[in-house]
Amino acid sequence: MDSKVVDPIVVPNTAAVIVMGVSGCGKSTIGALLAHRLSWEFQDGDWFHPPENVEKMHNGTPLTDDDRMPWLQAIAARIDELRRGGTQEVIACSALKKRYRDILVADYPDVQLVYLKGDQDLIGHRISLRQEHFMPAALLQSQFATLEEPVQTERPIVVDVDGTPADIVTSIIAALAEKR
Repeated sequence: MDSKVVDPIVVPNTAAVIVMGVSGCGKSTIGALLAHRLSWEFQDGDWFHPPENVEKMHNGTPLTDDDRMPWLQAIAARIDELRRGGTQEVIACSALKKRYRDILVADYPDVQLVYLKGDQDLIGHRISLRQEHFMPAALLQSQFATLEEPVQTERPIVVDVDGTPADIVTSIIAALAEKR
């Protein structure tokens, strides 16, 4: 057993890190690992979907903006709780459109966006390997069609997903440290 003491990673003035991208890019895996490394809590955006949305996705029906609104509002409410309570979390959320991110991040300097970027072939392959997930591979095309990549004014940390989860998390932590 390794007995080295690991210094905690401190990310001051940050209430939430939103890990975003299309389905299959690794949001949940990377988000959970990042939260662990930061000693923060982790929330998967999927947990905030109302049952009707989960059923639609399970049946291969893309969600509309109207479908997404209660989901986005629930995640935004969680972020507001974090900000009021002075706690920190990593939240995995697709946040594919800028207007969705505007609801979640707004102009809050204490909410950081991390975009997991990957090409459709790589992500399609990853989705084909998943089991027991309500988002079928058939909807990946609609995810890429909907995706509006974050722009510089959103202050995103952009990380390529063509690496190991550990390497991706290390890159994110280094970028967070640079933003201090």
